[in-house]
Amino acid sequence: MPAKSKLIYQCTQCGYESPKWTGKCPECGEWNTMLEMLKEPMTQKSTAASSAGNVSRPIGIHEISTADEPRYHTGLGELDRVLGGGIVKGSLILISGDPGIGKSTMLLQICEYLGQNLKILYVSGEESARQIKLRASRLGVQSPNLKILTETDVQFIVEQIRAEKPDLVMIDSIQTMNHTELNSSPGSVTQVRECTNTMMRCAKMLDIPVMIVGHVNKDGAIAGPKVLEHIVDAVLYFEGDRQMTYRILRAVKNRYGSTNEIGVFDMGEDGLTQVENPSQAMLSGRPQNVSGSCVTAVMEGTRPILAEIQGLATTSGYGTPRRMSTGFDYNRMSLILAVLEKRAGYYFSNLDAFINVVGGLRLDEPSVDLAVAIALISSLKDVSVREDTVVFGEIGLAGELRSVSHADLRISEALRLGFSRCVLPYHGLKTLKKFSGIEIIGTKNIREAFEAAT
Repeated sequence: MPAKSKLIYQCTQCGYESPKWTGKCPECGEWNTMLEMLKEPMTQKSTAASSAGNVSRPIGIHEISTADEPRYHTGLGELDRVLGGGIVKGSLILISGDPGIGKSTMLLQICEYLGQNLKILYVSGEESARQIKLRASRLGVQSPNLKILTETDVQFIVEQIRAEKPDLVMIDSIQTMNHTELNSSPGSVTQVRECTNTMMRCAKMLDIPVMIVGHVNKDGAIAGPKVLEHIVDAVLYFEGDRQMTYRILRAVKNRYGSTNEIGVFDMGEDGLTQVENPSQAMLSGRPQNVSGSCVTAVMEGTRPILAEIQGLATTSGYGTPRRMSTGFDYNRMSLILAVLEKRAGYYFSNLDAFINVVGGLRLDEPSVDLAVAIALISSLKDVSVREDTVVFGEIGLAGELRSVSHADLRISEALRLGFSRCVLPYHGLKTLKKFSGIEIIGTKNIREAFEAAT
C-alpha cells in the first residue's frame, strides 16, 4: 500500500520545513512566510528502475529530433499568432485578465472550432452546466465533442481526464480548484500552487494540452504565487477596459513562441472578433483640425500599429497642477513635461496636463515620447497637428531626439493607411530605405519636430 503524502509547512524565504505552522520562521526570522505544502514520501522506484536497466541516459544533441511539434489551430488567427502558431500538445497555458474581460468567452469560441475534430473537456468551478449552456448558445457553440464537467476536486478531475482521454482540457478557473489533502481554502497560495502542479503532471504524462484561466488581484497581477507562472508553459494576459470594446492579448511568457506578439480582439454581442487591421480600428473616429491630437507608430512584436495620442493642457483650478495619464506611463509623462520646460521652453508648471491613448491601448515603448510631447504642445499652443502626419521618436533628458528601431516598418504601415508625412529623429534617416509617396522629415530637437508636424 503506497504511503500517503505528508502535510508540512515550508518557509518561502529560506526553505525551512516544520510539521506545524509558526508565525515566525525559526531559521531566518521572517514573519508570515510559512506556507502549507505536500511532501511526497520517499520511494524506491528509482532504485528498481536502475536495477532493471530502465534509466534515462544522456543524449547527444545531434541525436535529438528537430521536427516541429504538431499544433492545434484554434480558429482565431490572433490567438495562434500570440501562441506561436497554435496549441502545442502537452502544454500548460495560463490565461489571465480582469473580470469580465473575455477569458471564458474566448475558451468557448475555441471549443466551437476545435470541437469539430477533437474531444474537449471543459471543467468549470464557477458556473453550473446550465449557465455554461446558456452562454454557449449565445455564442453559437454547439459542438457535439464538447463535454462539460462542473467539479472543483482536482484529483477527481484528473481521474475523469484519464477516463475520457480528451484531446484538450480547459480549467475555469484555477482559483476555484482544491486539493483534498490540503486544509487551506480554495484560492489560497498553497491550493493554487498544488492544483497547478497536479494539472501540469497530468498534461505532461498524458500529452494533453491544458488551458487554465487565472484571476488577477487588485494590483492587476496574477493571483497566487509567482511560482505559478514558472510552472506553466505559456502565460497570456488580456488587457483592455471593460467599458471599451477592444481587447489586447499579450504573451508574458511562451516556451513555444515569441513573447513580443500581441493579438487584438473586438468584444461584441457575439463574443470576441478578430481585428486583423488594428491600426485602422484604432484611428477610426479621429477628430479633424483639433489641437492636442497626434498619431504615432509603435511596434508590438513584429507588427507595427498606428495609435492616436491625445493631450490636454488647461489652466489649473488647484494650488498643485494635476497630472493624469491613461495608457501611458505616468512617470514617463512627468519626465517629458520636465524636459519640455527645461530644454524646450514650453511651460506646464501652472497647468493641468492629461494624456490619453485612444482605444484602450497601453504603450510603454520609448518611441511614443515625441508624439506625447507634440500632443501636449499642440494643446498648449492650440495649434492642430496635420492630419496626414505620423510622429515617432525617443526624447532624451537633454531635449535631443534619439532614433528608434524598425523605422522602416513603421513608415510602411503609415504609408499603407494613407499618411503622406512622417516626422522622426534626424539620426534615424541614415538607416532608412527609400520610400515613395511619403515625405520623411528628420528633426534634431522637440521644437523642430513640432514645427514640422504642424
